Amino acid sequence: MGTTLITGLGLVGTSYAQNALKRGENVVFYDFAPRRDFLAQKLGGTNVTVVQRDIRDLPSLIETLQKYKCDTVLHTAGLIGAKVANPIYAGLQINVMGTINVAEAVRLTGVKRLVQISTFGIYDRRQGEPGPIDENFRRGPGEAYGNSKVAKELMVEAYQRLYGFELIVLRLANVYGVGHFAGGSGGGEMVQNMLQTGIKGGVVKIAQEVARDFEYVYYKDLGRALDKAVTTPLKEPITLNIGTGVVIKFDDLVATAEKLLPNLQVEIIPGVKPRSAKQPMVIEKAKQVLGWTPEYDIVAGFKDYIEELKALG
Repeated sequence: MGTTLITGLGLVGTSYAQNALKRGENVVFYDFAPRRDFLAQKLGGTNVTVVQRDIRDLPSLIETLQKYKCDTVLHTAGLIGAKVANPIYAGLQINVMGTINVAEAVRLTGVKRLVQISTFGIYDRRQGEPGPIDENFRRGPGEAYGNSKVAKELMVEAYQRLYGFELIVLRLANVYGVGHFAGGSGGGEMVQNMLQTGIKGGVVKIAQEVARDFEYVYYKDLGRALDKAVTTPLKEPITLNIGTGVVIKFDDLVATAEKLLPNLQVEIIPGVKPRSAKQPMVIEKAKQVLGWTPEYDIVAGFKDYIEELKALG
């Protein structure tokens, strides 16, 4: 089997690794501050290689790809949400320059395929058009995170056009599942805090700013999509939405959690008005190209998530 370099040791990367290891793929994690406790939670006693380096270090990326003879790169590393703008110079160095380094390392070492992780946050919804969003919808929402992800897409598209490696870009809905959220996923962290509080019993306080309507995708569904993105033959570069095609209203999210965890109480802390996604993503292209369909709606996802949290104690 082949070897995949996974930049970033978080929920997205480990969701792929869980699937890849089952089919005999070798995986190498590349992270500037790897959480080995989290890795143990996700992969148990599986012996995987972890390289503690920064994606802004191009020579180290090249050395790692060559040393472990990687034929695929899954690029997940980067900052999310408000962290990109605080401060913006550093955020863009990590997100944009880090991605340029990944693309350059792919070029120089002859990696066969780059799987670039993007987000539903790249879409510019400011005009308020009705209807679902497909992959041709306008990019560039104007804020640091979304614009940095657009820049990342544009960089890898340009590299691929010049050098011809296989490229698949995946625009993910808000991923939920047991994570450490060091990269800044406010939505994922909010869900985890809510469920953990419900298991113990008590009041979870949620800032109004993150009390948003969102499209969510459970990490187990994502892991299968990522594995298919690595293994499915490609005729040309492609970009795919990975979600459920359903926007969950925040009140419905809370109601689902409260139904499953009767001892949960939710308190909203007044503040900045949330910016909510009103349009779901169209995921038909992912179904056709990858043969992938999400299996977890929010109820099934929460049930599984709660069981995993309970097992972890």
